[in-house]
Amino acid sequence: MTTTDPETQVGQELLRFPPDFVWGAATAAFQIEGATGIDGRGPSIWDTFAATPGKVLGGDTGEPACDHYHRYAADVGLMADLGLGAYRFSLAWPRIQPTGAGRVEPRGLAFYDRLVDELLEYGIQPVATLYHWDLPQALEDHGGWRNRDTAYRFAEYAALTHAHLADRVQLWTTLNEPWCSAFLGYGNGVHAPGVVDPRAALEAAHHLMLGHGLALRAMRSSAPADHRFSIVLNFCSTWADRDDEAHRVAVRKVDGLQNRLFLDPLGGRGYPADVVEDTAWLGDWQRVVRDGDPEVIASPIDWMGVNYYSPTRIAPAPADHVTEGPFAGLRGVTVLPPRGELTGFGWEVDARAFTELLERLGRDVAVPLVITENGSAFPDVLRDGEVVDADRTRYLIDHLRAVHTAIARGVDVRGYFAWSLLDNFEWAAGYSQRFGIVHVDFGTQVRTVKHSGHTLGRVISRNGVPAGGYEPV
Repeated sequence: MTTTDPETQVGQELLRFPPDFVWGAATAAFQIEGATGIDGRGPSIWDTFAATPGKVLGGDTGEPACDHYHRYAADVGLMADLGLGAYRFSLAWPRIQPTGAGRVEPRGLAFYDRLVDELLEYGIQPVATLYHWDLPQALEDHGGWRNRDTAYRFAEYAALTHAHLADRVQLWTTLNEPWCSAFLGYGNGVHAPGVVDPRAALEAAHHLMLGHGLALRAMRSSAPADHRFSIVLNFCSTWADRDDEAHRVAVRKVDGLQNRLFLDPLGGRGYPADVVEDTAWLGDWQRVVRDGDPEVIASPIDWMGVNYYSPTRIAPAPADHVTEGPFAGLRGVTVLPPRGELTGFGWEVDARAFTELLERLGRDVAVPLVITENGSAFPDVLRDGEVVDADRTRYLIDHLRAVHTAIARGVDVRGYFAWSLLDNFEWAAGYSQRFGIVHVDFGTQVRTVKHSGHTLGRVISRNGVPAGGYEPV
């Protein structure tokens, strides 16, 4: 898979990807669509959260975001200019079912009709995510993902949405990052709905996974043979400074809560016994697991979506030390500060962790992998009509090399979706962090392709990444 390409610098090697490798970019509905109060859309937990003082940096909200609801056609044109072969987007549940159950809003479905048709017109494959965190507020009013009934409402929504778009969309994802929905939303409360209760996070995690399995079964029952279904997980690649028993235990605990809590039940192994033991001090959260749930959750998927951004460094702590930060519910672990080069979000940049993660998943997951999110936030500057984002370009190239290394070592990776197509509303960080390969002026809504976007376009056109160095645009 290594060759010399005449378009690269003289003698420079090009690391080629498999001939059918899928190249794309990803977004999420609440982060880009705007139009939160029109055409019958109901409020989501993120509308409520963002409207609560002090929850989102700068008091930012999802309005107007990137106004993608009105500007989708131009955005699809940008995708075509970049050479994207696929586009991963999420459908807004409250735009389709304003209260999360019952009545369907035809204007919401019509928007996704227009978007999908525009993508197909340009030959871009639509990849639909059913849930990217924007739970209808009406369901949260009844307990949200702490309430088992939400899993059944999600399956109903999945079935009707799939039925509507099944003639044009073949690739489907149920949930995006259920760990974030559960532990950031219900564990430490830094995301919507802002609940601080580690036990509730574990219960929400189970209902999310139950919802995934129920939705998968509902869609498969009427799906054409060429449809492929998945779930997208954000994985933690955990590093410790020492390889001794105490550090290995700390790594095991973090790996259990973020990775194996989801991987094991998906693989038919149920919830890991060590995670159940580690979290038993919170109370019997497994009381929400009913007979038959494990079999539903283990319903077969066709591919696994992998979201990766940075490694996590940890160390052991006293046994009764309650871990702060995102790993709500753990004891005996300290999350260490990141080191070396950092993104604008303060996340550590080290692509070696990406290869390690993919190799681990290649051993542990029985289906092909697709990189559904990978990217970096930096404080970009638009100057003279250009955004020279050298840091993001280096991050992109290094992480594509990491993916190539994993493939060369036998890992079955089928595609790569950059996060994100557009600068957007970055959840609790508001508009302060820019992940896009396309710059958005949120005042004028003018789009400008960044140098990283041009670089990705060149990688796509060659189906390969330079083996060394970072090409100038």
